[in-house]
Amino acid sequence: MENRKEVFSWIKAIVIAVILAFLIRTYIFAPIVVDGESMMPTLQDHERIVLTKFGTNIDSIDRFDIVVFHATADKDYIKRVIGLPGDHIEYKDDTLYINGKAYEEPYLDKYKNQMAGVPLTESFKLEDITGSMTVPEDQLFLMGDNRQNSLDSREIGTISVDEIVGKANLVYWPINEIKIVK
Repeated sequence: MENRKEVFSWIKAIVIAVILAFLIRTYIFAPIVVDGESMMPTLQDHERIVLTKFGTNIDSIDRFDIVVFHATADKDYIKRVIGLPGDHIEYKDDTLYINGKAYEEPYLDKYKNQMAGVPLTESFKLEDITGSMTVPEDQLFLMGDNRQNSLDSREIGTISVDEIVGKANLVYWPINEIKIVK
């Protein structure tokens, strides 16, 4: 009789742990593997990151957050938020302008220093890419940090907030590269 209670207690603990793990992974956090070089130098190919799944509505996503979104039915991309709804985006002389104001992009400094006078980001205006003067409501304009090797909103257009899976927060692997994602 005592053995039955102990076995039942273990089974109950394991079931609760599995349910909690499922709920946490489904609704709160998820591990993601970076696939590709489009976010270099910020994120490296094959790095493992923690993704926060809550707070993915339009009010909780900030400019320059790094997000994962459903690009296709079976493929997710990771990119940086450049434009929010209502923003006019322009790149001119390798400088980002949002609503006419120049913005610093310190996460690009490493690549810009390597380019020796060649622009990292080719000049463009949002309207030349999307046909719209501003980022539409409930949409985001996303770009990879590796501007010359990134399939992003410049090619695929703005992304619906409904497609956002979560925000990148922490690199946890490889262990010697643990860092907060910025």
